[in-house]
Amino acid sequence: QVQLVESGGGLVQAGGSLRLSCVASGRTFSSYGMGWFRQAPGKEREFVGISWSRASTYVPDSVKGRFTVSRDNAKNTVYLQMNSLKPEDTAVYYCAARRSVRSGSHYDIANYEYWGQGTQVTVSS
Repeated sequence: QVQLVESGGGLVQAGGSLRLSCVASGRTFSSYGMGWFRQAPGKEREFVGISWSRASTYVPDSVKGRFTVSRDNAKNTVYLQMNSLKPEDTAVYYCAARRSVRSGSHYDIANYEYWGQGTQVTVSS
């Protein structure tokens, strides 16, 4: 069992930055791919990045150049650095964990076994 706790959300003006953190319980953190998703009201949950390892990360084109994912295995923590924030980035942000050996698209929420409770990010114009 893995428990995930996000933090770092809040209210920020457009153009600002936030760094979200997600701390995982357990001693096998390094064997999990750690993803970030977001969900705005009335919309589906959207993939915004993943860290497979400290050196292997990926963010989709929709946030590339603004969002980066990193992790610190010693701290069981994955980060989502968000720069140049826009009002349309407003959403609840979730981290999620999937075993690295698991197959299936990292865009698909069904391929993640554990989820955090989410943290609200609000970007004002």
